Amino acid sequence: MRRWDPEASSRRRTWILLPAIIVAAIILAVVTYRTTFKIEALRTQSLSEVTFGLADEKIDRVDRAIVEADDAVISLGEGGRPDDVPKRWRAIMRQTPTIAHVVVLDATKEREIVGFASRAPGPADDAFRVLFLRTILADFDLSTLPLGELKHLHKAYDGQFYLLAYWRVPFRTESGASGERLLVVHHDLDAVLRELLPQIVPDPGTSTPARVNVVDDQGNIIFGKPLITSDIVVAKRFPTTLYAWRLQVAPLKADELAAQMRRRRLTEMALLGLSCVVVVAGLIVVLIATAQERRLARARGEFVANVSHELKTPLSLVRMFGELLMTGRVASEEKRAQYLSIIVRESERLTALIENVLDFARVERGKAAYSYRDADLEPTVVRAVEACRYRAETEGMRLELEVAPELPPVVVDERALQLAVINLVENAIKYATGTEVVRVIVARDGTVGGEDAYSVKVVDLGPGIAPEERPRIFERFYRGKSARSGQVRGSGIGLALVWHIAEAHGGEVTVEAGDDGVGSVFALRLPVRGPGGKGAPPPSSRS
Repeated sequence: MRRWDPEASSRRRTWILLPAIIVAAIILAVVTYRTTFKIEALRTQSLSEVTFGLADEKIDRVDRAIVEADDAVISLGEGGRPDDVPKRWRAIMRQTPTIAHVVVLDATKEREIVGFASRAPGPADDAFRVLFLRTILADFDLSTLPLGELKHLHKAYDGQFYLLAYWRVPFRTESGASGERLLVVHHDLDAVLRELLPQIVPDPGTSTPARVNVVDDQGNIIFGKPLITSDIVVAKRFPTTLYAWRLQVAPLKADELAAQMRRRRLTEMALLGLSCVVVVAGLIVVLIATAQERRLARARGEFVANVSHELKTPLSLVRMFGELLMTGRVASEEKRAQYLSIIVRESERLTALIENVLDFARVERGKAAYSYRDADLEPTVVRAVEACRYRAETEGMRLELEVAPELPPVVVDERALQLAVINLVENAIKYATGTEVVRVIVARDGTVGGEDAYSVKVVDLGPGIAPEERPRIFERFYRGKSARSGQVRGSGIGLALVWHIAEAHGGEVTVEAGDDGVGSVFALRLPVRGPGGKGAPPPSSRS
């Protein structure tokens, strides 16, 4: 007979009831939402249609006014030679208040100007001609431009918008030869904003928000003021002329209408929404708490297993070489010294592992403390690197240490700094197995927290860390996919301790890809305090 498991039965009931409650709450909310918003949707649709009509009417008026000015110049080209258009345009300038320049070019030699006229001749004309020939002309779509068809170019150059109309026209010389000319009209956008738009887009005054304005693609206001607050804002692009800009329209009394809609929505849905939120939030909190507890329990189990494995390796080496020395089976004093050196180094490594666990426990309890004092950076880092050298050699790797000359004295907790460097180097050795070298570089490195800084960089040529995992790599118990899939043992607390040590010293620790995307570069940056630095030494302890 199968034994009844009350815990399993409770879990089954929970997993049956939770979805049922969530589905019932969602159905109730959806039905109420659809009922409440149906009338509002109809009102919004009607209001949007009126607003779209207003936007279309204003856009059409602006486009038509600009095109009418272009047509006035086109008509000059129909009754005579195109080369004479600039001269004849000056006689009708009042009919084209937005046009600043008229240019005629030889269509076969597009950079040869054969006619030019300016509304206000001056030094600015030369600057426009240079910009036009060097930059603007290249953006004209001339390859598919039919004879007599008008096109517009609206674009920003050097942070300033330009509007130009252009078309091809035929001509015949006195000798009877035929050809084509390219007519170009440059509209003065200052005149458009100063004279044309105010006639079509009314100014609401100095203190009243606008119903209509003109913006560019980045949302910068070109003409007008910020719109009144509204849930309905229609934005339409000018179709043919000012197509790099958009006209925005907010409906009349939009703020009052939006406030009424919000009050109705809040009144009708507050109680139901609050009930649904409480139910769903409570269920989510319970599920998240349960899942987090399970994850934490698994993480603790993996932590114990991994730490046990990490402690076993140095203990085995200490025991093996200790037994060799005890039995006297040592070929020479040189070998004896070598074995003793290995025992010392592995003991230091074992001590570092134990200190990792103890420091992590203190951090978890919020009782981590650091003893800061003046120290020379080079010997501190050298001791940490030497503690890892035997491990690297057994993995067939070599450690290279590069220390910049004339590093200033620093104020640090030497033990904590050594522990951080050991963790970074051990991490590189562990996950870059099969590569030849791990480099440790110590140098001055910009600033951190507004102070001069130095960095200890550990560079490996291993598989690297995926970009999406880098923000989490310094979390406690977190281990990347490559570490888990590669069956690499680790406690998951080493990098978390490095991060805490860096923070306690007012610094930072980062990770990025190596050169050409190969390997990883861990950089521990700490401020230079005391001699050669800006800031005062940190406090003697930090919790």
